[in-house]
Amino acid sequence: MGLSGLPKATQLGGPQKDEEDEEVMVISWQEKLFSQFEVNLYQHKAACQTPLDHQYHQEILKLEASGGRKNRRIFTYTDSDSYTSLEEHCQKMTTAENEVPSFLVERMASVRHRRQDRRRLESSVHKSRMITWEPSEEFIRNNHVINTPLQTMYIMADLGPYGKLGQKDYEQILCTLKVDSNGVITIKPDFTDNKGPYRIVMEGEKQELWKYTISNVSSPAQREEEEREQRVFKDLYGRHKEYLSSLVGSDFEMAVHGSLRLFVNGEVVSAQGYEYDSLYVHFFVEVPESWSSPSFQQLTGVTQTCVTKSVGMEEVAYFCYPFTFEASYFHENETHDELTQWPVLYLEVISLDFWQRYRVEGYGSIVLPSKPGSHTITTSTWRPVELGTLAELRRFFIGGSLELEDLSYVRIPGNFKGDRLSRFGFRTETTGSVTFRFHCLHQSQAFLKSGFSWKKRQNVLDHMGTLSQQNNIINVLEAFHRARRRMQEARENLPQDLVSSVKL
Repeated sequence: MGLSGLPKATQLGGPQKDEEDEEVMVISWQEKLFSQFEVNLYQHKAACQTPLDHQYHQEILKLEASGGRKNRRIFTYTDSDSYTSLEEHCQKMTTAENEVPSFLVERMASVRHRRQDRRRLESSVHKSRMITWEPSEEFIRNNHVINTPLQTMYIMADLGPYGKLGQKDYEQILCTLKVDSNGVITIKPDFTDNKGPYRIVMEGEKQELWKYTISNVSSPAQREEEEREQRVFKDLYGRHKEYLSSLVGSDFEMAVHGSLRLFVNGEVVSAQGYEYDSLYVHFFVEVPESWSSPSFQQLTGVTQTCVTKSVGMEEVAYFCYPFTFEASYFHENETHDELTQWPVLYLEVISLDFWQRYRVEGYGSIVLPSKPGSHTITTSTWRPVELGTLAELRRFFIGGSLELEDLSYVRIPGNFKGDRLSRFGFRTETTGSVTFRFHCLHQSQAFLKSGFSWKKRQNVLDHMGTLSQQNNIINVLEAFHRARRRMQEARENLPQDLVSSVKL
């Protein structure tokens, strides 16, 4: 380590130009270098109280007899010094001036001292009580600490003015070294190497600028040691690779030739804008023709019942309910005109109150994203309604309402075989919305073939995008028709003298 002051020394770590302005020291791990303050303190036997103080007293007497200490400004505090304990205990976690340390901070500050008692405590633990079934609050607080034994060393500098060395106010930390029980060495700040020196500005009678560098002068490892270390690393990495291979498997599962495999990791995120509280969502995925799913695959799910909370002007129920499924599309030739449908997710939002009364809050559907990647989709829902006050009273007092026998009626029923689907006279009411999050993955051998041109791949992807756009157009038209029906109902309820002013 090199320490120099300006302006006499400009290059740190080089030959000494002035004894008072530049100092270069080679320090070993846990090597004790006394400061001028410690020399003045421990040379008097009356100031020694602990066995460590008496040991330092003897060492200082030997130094004085051999001509005095060789270091002047650079000194160290080892792991056994009281400064190390006080420094670790007084460290602040934030930049606040009036910081009050929390319980966890205080416990973490005393970790280094508990390492001395660690073996005794472990030997006193009864093997029959390895698990505490009913931990108390104090037990939880005391064990919420990462107890990793470590040793600490501080490399310090006395940056007092010339002739005033030995004052505590001028002590500065140049480097902190810590070694834990796992052999991990932490050096703060890092070695300077080719970087510029670190700077310390001292304020006093006059402003002084000090520069210092930190270099690793340890002897390089021998060739035999390096080779042995490389063999250990190679063996460790090889075993880790074998462990990962055992988890993943040796064979990568490929999609069947002539098929498109779809993986979906979904999540029911939230529901908002509904009349009643305590909501849950029932959903299922409809797999069209030419699609198939594994026999063990569950294509339906029900979320937990969730109480809403106020977010702005809306009442939102957060489900965060995950689900996953996969499906495969098969085509025997290279033409892609048969790909006319995409899996659809149907959903039903239901409320459940304290009296176990169920009410249908809304129906909806989502065409699964046709492109791989992450997608967040919010779909609006509606529910069928009856005209008259009696239906609303029944819904309020005893629960229940009109329900769909077939959820696929939200879009096109599965058993519908005609060319036109008429919903004339079917009255609905717009309710809230449900948010889903999808993470989609596509797998197909056709995309990996060298003979499968990019143009054909792009045709497949464009066709998927066209299907998604068609479904969006259908949703817009359905919303338009529902709005038109509501306007028609409002027009019928207006007085006759105002009917002429209403236009659809």
